[in-house]
Amino acid sequence: MEKQILLTGDRPTGKLHIGHYIGSLVNRVNLQNTGLYNSYIMIADQQALTDNARNPEKIRNSLIEVALDYLSVGIDPTKSTIFIQSQIPELSELTMHYLNLVTVSRLERNPTVKSELKEKNFNMSIPAGFLIYPVSQAADITAFKADIVPVGEDQLPMIEQTREIVRSFNSIYKENVLVEPKAILPKGGFGRLPGIDGKAKMSKSLNNAIYLSDEPDVIKKKIMSMYTDPNHISVNDPGNVENNIVFTYLDAFCREKDKLKEMKEHYQRGGLGDVKVKKYLNEIIQAELKPIRNNRKMYESDIDYVYDILKEGSINAREVASTTLLEVRKAIGLDYFKK
Repeated sequence: MEKQILLTGDRPTGKLHIGHYIGSLVNRVNLQNTGLYNSYIMIADQQALTDNARNPEKIRNSLIEVALDYLSVGIDPTKSTIFIQSQIPELSELTMHYLNLVTVSRLERNPTVKSELKEKNFNMSIPAGFLIYPVSQAADITAFKADIVPVGEDQLPMIEQTREIVRSFNSIYKENVLVEPKAILPKGGFGRLPGIDGKAKMSKSLNNAIYLSDEPDVIKKKIMSMYTDPNHISVNDPGNVENNIVFTYLDAFCREKDKLKEMKEHYQRGGLGDVKVKKYLNEIIQAELKPIRNNRKMYESDIDYVYDILKEGSINAREVASTTLLEVRKAIGLDYFKK
């Protein structure tokens, strides 16, 4: 059976955290290891520059951190092609062609774009590159003729935008050059893990994240400072497990579901303190991240090797994207100098 093509990736704006891990990285590794997919994992540095153009060093420095995190969690360069977006110039030309198939009003209606514009508070100073980044994503996806794209629910409008572009292109140019991708959501319902402060988003800017590379003492300190039920003042008070961030994290990471069920019941009827629950969460997170942290230190000892992986992956990815671009040019009629 022919393998399906999978494409996914991250913007390099900082080290990856356990929200990325439970929301996407675990799923990527599992999909990679099934042997059913040709996986392309992109470090989207050009997309990161759309709202960080005045601070390119942030992107440059974060790129290697993301690569280290990828390798540390088990993304295997012998099974997945890890590449850097900016090293594939064909993606930029594809973006240019697709821009002619999309209206500005359609981009402005994209729910994900609307949400992110509000979050970033651009007001009227919206970088054009940021507004069109759904089209850039479409170029990334279609360049590799990806069949599936693992995403969180908040990214579903982006995949739909890509599907619209594919349908428009294939309809206008009468050739089925491009593949219409399908989105797949992470299993387990943990598309987005909230921050340790209880806010909906875990991020570096909010200083509310546990990073995959955090040392044990840092992890423990962060967990012990986590918010719980504000009404659970004394140990004997009945506690609420709903919207209790510690239990949200336990739901995501605890594999002993019977023990967790008993702990929840105990907490709800009273007699179980927050400190004990946090200590249990700390044990689980420490056990989960220890092998990842050890792997990371191994790769950190040979950064040149990591760059070699990225270079080889980018070369291989460019060959694939170049083939697609030639097909796109031919379909549009831009192949002027035929041999």
